Amino acid sequence: MAYVKMSPEAVLAQVTGWTPCANREAIEKRFTFSDFSAAFAFMTRCAMRAEQLDHHPEWSNVYNKVDVVLTTHDVGGMSDRDLAMAQFMDEVAAV
Repeated sequence: MAYVKMSPEAVLAQVTGWTPCANREAIEKRFTFSDFSAAFAFMTRCAMRAEQLDHHPEWSNVYNKVDVVLTTHDVGGMSDRDLAMAQFMDEVAAV
């Protein structure tokens, strides 16, 4: 599957609550949930989608928080897969 390179600004224009990462072509967001189980359920759903997209987030989890960084290492910056992943994460978190 080919990647379509995008600027961080182009990705950010199509998502809400994401911010540019300092010193790299990437975007980031913190998701906060009611508890650890909800945070882990979010990560599980997102992991399944990431596998489908062949695109994997940089993320960490502490209790009810999940910090996510999206970038496409294969293109050395942002791509359409980052946009798809960010949109999916936002949808899952809103449920």
